[in-house]
Amino acid sequence: MANIVELVTEVIAPAIQTPYELVDVEYGKMGGDYVLSIFVDKEGGISLNDTAELSEMISPLLDSIKPDPFPEQYMLEVTSPGLERPLKTAEAVANAVGDYINVKLYQAIDKVKVSEGRLLSFDGENLLLEYMDKTRKKEVTIPYKTVAKARLAVKI
Repeated sequence: MANIVELVTEVIAPAIQTPYELVDVEYGKMGGDYVLSIFVDKEGGISLNDTAELSEMISPLLDSIKPDPFPEQYMLEVTSPGLERPLKTAEAVANAVGDYINVKLYQAIDKVKVSEGRLLSFDGENLLLEYMDKTRKKEVTIPYKTVAKARLAVKI
């Protein structure tokens, strides 16, 4: 499955140009169907018209991949990453400075593997996260290499 995601990303990334940004590509089974999800965003969010135009542009690109990498029929879904957008790259993390994020770690820091808080800074190697511990604001430094997943989060 990772090969399909990498191949699709390689083929479509050059075609998705400003004002659009390719955020993520996922491929997997949903219910009984295979779904190829292309997550795209732009400043101010994407509209239904944007997703329709992008679908029309992406579909022929996928059809041009030889040999066909898809083992079975699939549905193409071009969609917004939503409010809890994944932060897949160091650049995406850097752009999220000041935002409220959720971070899952490969290994615990102070017995904690999942942290949520405001990203104060990111220097390419370490994230500085401000979080609430009961009624007190605290900070934790998280080495980027220990981050398994990061995403924007909605603060409730």
